[in-house]
Amino acid sequence: MVRAGLKLLATAALMSMAAASAMADAPKFQANPPPSILTPDKVETSVGTLHFKDGAPDDKTVQLALDQLLLGRGIESFMKGMPATSVWAICNGLDSAGVKENQGIGITEDLMDARTLFLTPNTTTPYVFSCLNLNAGPMVVEVPPGVLGPVDDAYFRWVTDLGLTGPDQGRGGRYLFLPPGYEGPVPPFGFHVVKPRTNRLVMFYRIFVKDGDLKGAVDAAKATAKVYPLADFAKPPATTFVNTSGQQFNTISGNTFEFFSELDKVVQNEPADFVEPETVGLFSAIGIRKGQPFNPDDRTTKILTDAVALGNAAARSFLWVPSDKRVFIYPDRQWITPFVGGSYLFMDGAELMLNVRSTFFYYATGITPAMADAKPGTGSAYAAAFRDKDGNYLDGSKTYKITLPGPIPMNNFWSFTVYSNQTRSLLETDQKLAGVDSTSKDLKMNDDGSATVWFGPTPPKGHEGNWVQTMPGKGWNTLLRLYGPLEPWFDKSWKPGDFELVP
Repeated sequence: MVRAGLKLLATAALMSMAAASAMADAPKFQANPPPSILTPDKVETSVGTLHFKDGAPDDKTVQLALDQLLLGRGIESFMKGMPATSVWAICNGLDSAGVKENQGIGITEDLMDARTLFLTPNTTTPYVFSCLNLNAGPMVVEVPPGVLGPVDDAYFRWVTDLGLTGPDQGRGGRYLFLPPGYEGPVPPFGFHVVKPRTNRLVMFYRIFVKDGDLKGAVDAAKATAKVYPLADFAKPPATTFVNTSGQQFNTISGNTFEFFSELDKVVQNEPADFVEPETVGLFSAIGIRKGQPFNPDDRTTKILTDAVALGNAAARSFLWVPSDKRVFIYPDRQWITPFVGGSYLFMDGAELMLNVRSTFFYYATGITPAMADAKPGTGSAYAAAFRDKDGNYLDGSKTYKITLPGPIPMNNFWSFTVYSNQTRSLLETDQKLAGVDSTSKDLKMNDDGSATVWFGPTPPKGHEGNWVQTMPGKGWNTLLRLYGPLEPWFDKSWKPGDFELVP
């Protein structure tokens, strides 16, 4: 008993001495920091254990943290880089089809079909495509009368409209595109002068067909459409026209590591400040820098390969399983739009809707205010569907029907086009136009002005003219387009039905 008491006294004395020593060693000026700003020596995370020595990370922790940062920046580079690689892929694909930048014009003289890979194209009117690269100097584009379409820059930002909604107001005319920072002479008159932020530009406009005369409309456009350098204005060289209808070529950017190689090509072709400084820094952080080779080591390549796979999965999630409910056009329908609030800049007040912007550039080609904020009776309206009325993905082996209530609110015509879930391009079927529109001579309208359309692998008896073919084993989605939408579309007093599964 006595020994135990002595032992306790000794222990207490030692503790008292230790406390006194600690007090003597303590700094005179103490902050008493809260635990929330301190880094423990060991931290468990979802990606592994982090180790520190009084705040200093060990080598494994450094590597783990930097790998995760590279992964995150790689995913964000995929999301923010999609507009740039999409333009690059379009111009690269057109080049492979013989439409050379600064000298060629491609025309879908016999409309477009699934042999050409193009993000959500239109098959109802002929289209004109051309790419400019202002590294060669100022370029002149001569536009035919009565066309409609935009010019976008290398980051898929809208530059100007051509034709009906452009400065020529549908009369046709000459456009002069000046390189970024250009300080040379400019002709005093006769041009609509445009000063884009980037060297590469993509131009596409629609030719309108009257009375079914497709060839006449194409020939009339070819008679006046031109692309040539300003230096050759006195004696322009002949413009090369290429009929791209039926050609097999790809204009869609990659969903593999190749994506980053495409992004590097854009960065090398453009001024260093073609995007805002933070995005320049983002691309640089993964090794894509103006004037420097992109040669990632094996570790970086592996991480960026994961990044593009995850970015691709996220972009597809935005389309098929939208987490941002603002994209739904109606609270009780499956139809979605990336143009929330009619903004082609994907703005909602002070907010840039990041997921919505990615939704658009992963799915579609080209952008102009006329696509997002059309006025009643003008422009076009778009609604996309990826699910049936019960919320199930659309299945190519099943048959669906959908009704557009009458009267359908449009000035010109409406159309359905089906797209592959894999490519977001036209669904490969035996139907050339991969859809149906209200100008079709075989389409039968209902007595009340509504229209019912069937989608499935085989035509329903008696409704062959109202049928769009799908393929067993293939997922699909669709765009409903209204050309010249009227007020009931805008105030939402009219709304299309959902896809109903037909037993």
